[in-house]
Amino acid sequence: MQLIVLDTNCLLQILPSRSKYHIIWERILNGEISLCVNTEILEEYEEIIANKTTPLIARNIVEAIARLASTYFQTSYIHFRLIEVDADDNKFVDCAIAAGAEYIVSNDSHFSILNTIEWPVIKVVKIDAFYSMQNE
Repeated sequence: MQLIVLDTNCLLQILPSRSKYHIIWERILNGEISLCVNTEILEEYEEIIANKTTPLIARNIVEAIARLASTYFQTSYIHFRLIEVDADDNKFVDCAIAAGAEYIVSNDSHFSILNTIEWPVIKVVKIDAFYSMQNE
């Protein structure tokens, strides 16, 4: 089972049933992919999804994620502050490092700075690349 941290922009892309990326959401739901989260990440998911849909839909999605047996809750005790351009993105980085996640899946260009850092090694992939990996 893959352990990933999913940036909010990518979560929004995998949720619609007509999205080509929806297979990723299905694999999360059936436990093939383990989603690594913390309270801050879940709060951001809920806030952004509520802005795009309704608060009720957002709450249901976040509760579904929280209740999955495959969801990995990781508290980050060390804050690396590796992304300076958008410090809010560091919650995803810190979660990935603390959990030893295989990937951060994000289309956000702020995460590209992680490719220049020697330690800690964090693999960041765009959703297209992650989608392709699922179909190999």
